[in-house]
Amino acid sequence: MKQIMTKMLAAAMVLGLMFSCEPQEDRESLPAITLDPSEINISVTNVGNEVTMTNATPDIIPYWSYKDAAGNELGHSNQQQVVTIFPFAGTYSVDFTAYTRGGAVVAASRPVVIAENNAEYFSAPEWDMLTNGVEGKTWVLDMASPIGWAGFDYPYNPAGADYWNWFPDYAGNEWVMPNKNWGEMTFDLDGGYNISVTQTALNTNDQTTKAANFSYDIAKHTMMLNGGVEMLFGGDYYPDVSNWSSLQVVELSDSSLRLSVVRDQARNPADGPCQIVFHFKPKE
Repeated sequence: MKQIMTKMLAAAMVLGLMFSCEPQEDRESLPAITLDPSEINISVTNVGNEVTMTNATPDIIPYWSYKDAAGNELGHSNQQQVVTIFPFAGTYSVDFTAYTRGGAVVAASRPVVIAENNAEYFSAPEWDMLTNGVEGKTWVLDMASPIGWAGFDYPYNPAGADYWNWFPDYAGNEWVMPNKNWGEMTFDLDGGYNISVTQTALNTNDQTTKAANFSYDIAKHTMMLNGGVEMLFGGDYYPDVSNWSSLQVVELSDSSLRLSVVRDQARNPADGPCQIVFHFKPKE
């Protein structure tokens, strides 16, 4: 069984959204202009599944936002030219906003039609392990070893003795949360990178379900859940973490998935920050 054990980063990384925090130009340095929508000069073209967005409007700071047919944002950027991939067939929208010195915003939108899927972009075996392709795959918490804690260097430093390198104790951790149906996560590639999470409440059996899309960077072993969706978890751990959507993929195989979030120090100042690693298994 193939396993992908990944080196962990000390901070959560955001995936799928290309955005430069620093504008290419300071707005105060731009000429004072009044811009009419007819003066916006942009092009949005595609060759197969590769989409190129180019701004030729002078004296503005560009902002691109691209969405799927359901309105889910797939990415954004303030670069003059953006090249990205839409792997799945469908109709997308590319929205463009021009920021001027005076703060005026003029928007334009362009449709992009992708004729067919290109499986090349999700052909790596990890995609099938996680999603089972179009058919989908549902994961539940493995209550035999549901949770562990680890430093940020886990699992690549087994000889490390300091705080940041210790290994999580998975075995015997069933005591840390009640053994109940905490819900499930389903991933699929049916026309998009889709995820649905059903979460059971802490003190009742009430459940809520949210569905949107996700992005998974196999090379960096990081995952982002979009649209307000959060990772399935169990126990009284929600206040320990400020971001349940930016994840590290610690382990992935056909039968085992371990995802981690960064535990904040505020609730447990003596313990310090670390990873909380949740263990999932395929739903029977």
